[in-house]
Amino acid sequence: MSTNTSTARTVIVCMPADKPIDWFSASEILDWHKLPAGTPRTMYPVRRPRFIGWFSQWSARHLVQVTRRFGAVVWAAGGRKSRLDLTAAVTRANTAAVYRWRTWAQVVRTTPAAKPWGDFLAQHKANPTKVTLEEARRRFEEQPRVLAMLSYNSHPMSKVELDPYELDAYQAGEATYTVVHWQQAITGDAVVTDDGRLLEPASSSLADKLRFLAEAGSYLHKLRRSHQILAVTVGAQP
Repeated sequence: MSTNTSTARTVIVCMPADKPIDWFSASEILDWHKLPAGTPRTMYPVRRPRFIGWFSQWSARHLVQVTRRFGAVVWAAGGRKSRLDLTAAVTRANTAAVYRWRTWAQVVRTTPAAKPWGDFLAQHKANPTKVTLEEARRRFEEQPRVLAMLSYNSHPMSKVELDPYELDAYQAGEATYTVVHWQQAITGDAVVTDDGRLLEPASSSLADKLRFLAEAGSYLHKLRRSHQILAVTVGAQP
């Protein structure tokens, strides 16, 4: 979850079991919602059933854009929900987020709390002539806590990247930061439901992102195993 100037978003497109999903069908749905065209994003671990796993690990049936390791299918951009290991996706994301947050806590432990990027972006939007986007970014990045994060990222021995534009989530605490990331590992930044609704945050605020993640996560959890889902990376909206 980031409010930086990156233009890419991940949209999860969902379809009923009787409508197999692929890049073309997903593109039509995105176009209907006036979202930019995108490309499939390989982000879901593939489930290996306990009893027929030896056979299924080689098969890309009911999957979209797979990645293989030593011939076995290990990742996919989407497909039938029953073949995607959403639990594994959540577990991996949670573990990585916990490590990042604890690293961040050590890096910034002697610095005062900082204002998040959203505050400075609001200044720019309120008066673009007086506060250019470059000036807003300069003011944000000159804060000691943000400088500490940038300094850590530039070190050749750093093991993770600390995104300064996630400062609001970092400062909200370990539990909040990790929830954002493990939820987003399956929901992306927006979800198009199988009945055509677009779920996305009402604004860039952390509270609205958390509300979206809760709604989208609940929706995906309740989907039948036979439903189809596909992760697509799209550009910024105009």
